[in-house]
Amino acid sequence: MKTDIILTGVGGQGILSVAAIIAATALRKGMYVKQSEVHGMSQRGGDVQSNLRISDKPIASDLIPMGKADIVLGLEPIEALRYAHYLKKDGWLIANSTPYKNIPDYPPIEDVLAEIKKFPNHIILDADTEAKKLGSSLVANVILVGAVSPYLGLEYNDLEEGIREIFGRKGESVVELNLKALKKGLELSQEFVKIK
Repeated sequence: MKTDIILTGVGGQGILSVAAIIAATALRKGMYVKQSEVHGMSQRGGDVQSNLRISDKPIASDLIPMGKADIVLGLEPIEALRYAHYLKKDGWLIANSTPYKNIPDYPPIEDVLAEIKKFPNHIILDADTEAKKLGSSLVANVILVGAVSPYLGLEYNDLEEGIREIFGRKGESVVELNLKALKKGLELSQEFVKIK
């Protein structure tokens, strides 16, 4: 089993937390993990991207070759498109629909989402709105972890344990909120695929 994931978004959206949840889950299962990160000017909303590779066999490189990623997970829609060329033909492009307009000529969001919809395996969720409904905009990234969960090659209950491990020191209420966000993301993902 091997899963190569490109995680992308804008500084402050929690890309590194997403990587930590997935990596912690894989490590708990005795899998191999390699990760590399590229940070933009995160304090100014710059591009943040991470290559995350998980496998049941040793991994030689921490970088994912172009056209070989199983998943591109974008916490921001235009950033998802920026790295879509890393996807393999049957890979999944999963994106938050809420734009983070950090450039003056950000294209119309309808055009960005239309481009994402051209990929045969895609999921688009309004993670920001769903996070606010749960009580905290900070869990939008975990909603997207839930959305990608069926495609990771990891068991859902193991991801729950990964959340407990990553957020446990912040208290039970934070853990519970993130578990709700994970579940919501899975539900929205399954619903989207069913109606697509």
